[in-house]
Amino acid sequence: MSVVTRIAPSPTGDPHVGTAYVGLFNYVLARRHGGRFVLRLEDTDRQRYQPEAEARVLQMLEWLGLRADEGPGIGGSHGPYRQSERLEHYHAHAERLIDEGHAYRAFETPEELEAMRLEQRRLAHDPGYDGRGRNVPVAEQARRAAAGEAHVVRLRTPDEGDTAFHDLLRGEVRIPNAEIRDTVLLKSDGYPTYHLAVVVDDHLMGVTHVMRAEEWVTSTPIHVLLYRALGWELPTFVHLPLLRNPDANKTKISKRKMDTSVESYRAQGILSEALLNFLGTMGWSMPDGREIFSLDDMIAAFDPTRISLGGPVFDLKRLRHLNARYLRDVLSVEALAERVQPWLEERELRAADEDYLLDALDLVRPRAETLVELVDQLTPFLVERIAYDVDARRRLAAGQAYLEDLERAFAALEWFDDDDVDELLRSYVQRQAVPMGKVMMPLRVALTGTTQAPGVVDLVVVMGKDRTLDRIGQALQAISEGLPDDDPDRLKAEAEAAAKEEARAKRNRRPLNAAGRS
Repeated sequence: MSVVTRIAPSPTGDPHVGTAYVGLFNYVLARRHGGRFVLRLEDTDRQRYQPEAEARVLQMLEWLGLRADEGPGIGGSHGPYRQSERLEHYHAHAERLIDEGHAYRAFETPEELEAMRLEQRRLAHDPGYDGRGRNVPVAEQARRAAAGEAHVVRLRTPDEGDTAFHDLLRGEVRIPNAEIRDTVLLKSDGYPTYHLAVVVDDHLMGVTHVMRAEEWVTSTPIHVLLYRALGWELPTFVHLPLLRNPDANKTKISKRKMDTSVESYRAQGILSEALLNFLGTMGWSMPDGREIFSLDDMIAAFDPTRISLGGPVFDLKRLRHLNARYLRDVLSVEALAERVQPWLEERELRAADEDYLLDALDLVRPRAETLVELVDQLTPFLVERIAYDVDARRRLAAGQAYLEDLERAFAALEWFDDDDVDELLRSYVQRQAVPMGKVMMPLRVALTGTTQAPGVVDLVVVMGKDRTLDRIGQALQAISEGLPDDDPDRLKAEAEAAAKEEARAKRNRRPLNAAGRS
């Protein structure tokens, strides 16, 4: 049997990470067995439907690399793939269910239904439709419908017993029929409810495995009754565990507690590969236990029976950690340059040449968790002028004499490689008989405008002689311009105290390496 899976999001807003999660598992199951992966848009909720959301769904799947074999804008032999364009299918099957006695037309007004609910509450009865529409003769139903009277179509469900089905992960599941209560299949506006549309579409599109979130478990008996009423073979049901918040109660992930928009993570600089890798660990893991794996790796190893029902936690810290691993270890520096280029263009940043960009990228990527952070750290390498804030100017002022000395020393240095720059700085610090940080920190600030930057030797070597001298010159000019309302003596004292504190904290964090680099 050829495996056919589908993803059927509702275009009602920004695509949810839960949609990406379910889409991923459906995609890899189909690909694992050489089957089809279908995209269908469930757009029958016309009050919440957003035309622009449809485009965002397609963009999300394209960005993630979960390309459907059939769907809107793709084509296929089972279309159309928007439910709003498939109404004739739902009406035809609703009529068939009515003709065969499995469904009926119900004509209660909203006011009558509300009165029914109030009476049930007064009598402490279980809430739900009481089946009163069943008593209307079929001929009368047809006459009233033909006269244009508003009505819905309801499924005639069993009054007693349970409806059972097999779930690949949960085994046999039984739901009391009393909890179903003649579900609406067609609404009074002529649009189907989810229950009728999903069963008709899945059958007509040849879906063999219905893999969706576990919140649909309690609705599945309705679908089972429909399959049986229509004489169709049941698909394999796989209800995936819900994504959970990283809180004490592991509550269901929701936008009230965290960001759930895929586009938001893309805008934060999360790589599509990292997000897929992360989602692939939500209730599942590679047989060999590896943390980093590609989409192709997951396809090759995927077995849905290994999915755990323990409630996977959507831990943002772990997502950022995985993304950092991709930036640092998985992508080549050349591939990373391609990814970062659109972000640089957006900020109007350009590298002098490709080699310089690659060297700068290789230097800063161990310190970044997202593409946004990577661009932030690249910026000092790519701008012509450094903007020194008040704190930076204070640190520069504390090291003014060192900067002036180093400007002359670097100007005289013939070779700007690691060994020569390292030797120059170590020798200078030894002659000054001061802590390494007292010299390195103002130099780091001079080169980048910030204290949070890579090692100074690496900075100097990558920036090169001309840029290094230019940055030191800019720093000295910034010192000479002074700070408004600053007492020069107090400024220098504060800066020296800050430098000492920085050096002390750095010594406590880690010792200097053999080369003496900061």
